[in-house]
Amino acid sequence: MRAAVYEEPRTVTVKDVPDAKIEHPCDILVKITATNICGSDLHMYEGRTSFESGRTLGHENLGQVVEVGSAVRKVQVGQYVVLPFNVACGFCKQCERGLTNYCLTMQPEPALAGAAYGFADMGPYQGGQAELLRVPYGDFNALRLGEDAADRQTDYVMLADIFPTGYHATEMANVKPGDQTVVFGAGPVGLMAAYSAILKGAGRVWVADHQPDRLRKAEQIGAIPINTAEQDPAEVVKESTLGLGADNGCECVGYQAHDAEGHEDAGLTVNGLIDAVRFTGDIGVVGVFLPEDPGGAEAQGELEAQGKVPIDFGLMWFKGQRMGTGQAPVKRYNRALRDLIAGGKAEPSFVVSHELDLAEAPTAYEHFDARDDGWTKVVLHPDGAR
Repeated sequence: MRAAVYEEPRTVTVKDVPDAKIEHPCDILVKITATNICGSDLHMYEGRTSFESGRTLGHENLGQVVEVGSAVRKVQVGQYVVLPFNVACGFCKQCERGLTNYCLTMQPEPALAGAAYGFADMGPYQGGQAELLRVPYGDFNALRLGEDAADRQTDYVMLADIFPTGYHATEMANVKPGDQTVVFGAGPVGLMAAYSAILKGAGRVWVADHQPDRLRKAEQIGAIPINTAEQDPAEVVKESTLGLGADNGCECVGYQAHDAEGHEDAGLTVNGLIDAVRFTGDIGVVGVFLPEDPGGAEAQGELEAQGKVPIDFGLMWFKGQRMGTGQAPVKRYNRALRDLIAGGKAEPSFVVSHELDLAEAPTAYEHFDARDDGWTKVVLHPDGAR
């Protein structure tokens, strides 16, 4: 089968690899028809993680079931399914608590928790930027889709990660109807956080970034754009709220946050939120932060390379703010968000800028990594249909 394979920093090739196959009675095999390039993939693409050469990328996956293991009871051949990026068992202590993002069974390293497709330090599972994907515990992990799945793949594939992740940011930030919410980062996850806040009935939503094309997307969904190359987002928000600040905020950038001149600062967006959010406000952090950052010492400093990020904790403590962190438990949200899509209440495909064949993955990674104008979200179609 063809797959997008990581070779070395900033080098992805599309080549033949061994076919994915059923390895356990609970597995299902999915023919991937839509798979996204995620901002998290760029951390691996740039060599800023421990991702191994030769592995297939891709954790935002949707497709059609072509084979099921002997123990599979619910999922059937021919059904379209979208797959949470979390690979989870459904029966460990964490999964029983709904924390499928920190599954203990599927992560082989005892000191760690959580597994994912094609992701550094999250188990041995191959990614879905390929023609076929093996899905462990298919009855638990696969979310079945309705009759409109084939025609609305660019909406439903967002349920694999960025729509639930953006929604998770708003949950950790405790966004409620009428709230004033600020989102740092207008990448795909930041746009989904802003969209989720709007769906929840937030009164005003600001989105801060320095990429004009992404800010235009934010404005299109009813958010207020703040160009950080021209304005201090905390000052903009405070000026609009009688000096009080936003009720809550979402961090959707992560440890490679950088200013408009390209200078990296892992604490940039977190500190911006601490400043912009009011006393006793809530902050949800879904941008990726890691305990180790290969390349971090050169880009930022020795402490940042060890995951030690300088944040304004004194100000955060003084303001009595609360902060939630971590990857999203996709299964907690994806069924309800699927039904919003099916009912015509949500169309997360507004973020999509390019639909390409899998063969175009190397070029797509180059453009997306460079933040070239107009490259807001890429969907790859390994089956050649687009």
